[in-house]
Amino acid sequence: MKRFVLILALLLSTMAFSQIHNPVKWNTAVKKISDTEALLIATAKIEAGWHLYSQSVPENGPIPTSFTFEGNSNYLKKGNTKEGDGHKVNDPVFEMVIKFFDKEAQFKQRVKLKNKETFNIKAVVEFMVCNDTQCLAPTEIDLVFKIK
Repeated sequence: MKRFVLILALLLSTMAFSQIHNPVKWNTAVKKISDTEALLIATAKIEAGWHLYSQSVPENGPIPTSFTFEGNSNYLKKGNTKEGDGHKVNDPVFEMVIKFFDKEAQFKQRVKLKNKETFNIKAVVEFMVCNDTQCLAPTEIDLVFKIK
């Protein structure tokens, strides 16, 4: 009986420490354009063999990448989040032309700064990644942009 309990405890502790595979790592940066404008840059580093989908995906396709910026009295968004060129392919799984990114993707959001204070802009990015054999469930990651 002691042996059974020990094996069960080891099995449960191993499962508790196992990590969910996350092939995308996000970094943020801020580029000041002027005293009243800044460019928020979110960069996705994508593991080899995986791809991250564009913000513009046809209906009935994979989950597109999307950004939600938390409201804050210190700034205003200017326009929509822009993305790089990526690759367009005729995806055999979804049976449609889809734009995706491999290795790295950059997303840029322009903002108007309402004051010269130091503050953070918080955002959430939701995205989906796939490789040649599987797709991972959509993931949400918190992002923070430090305005100085």
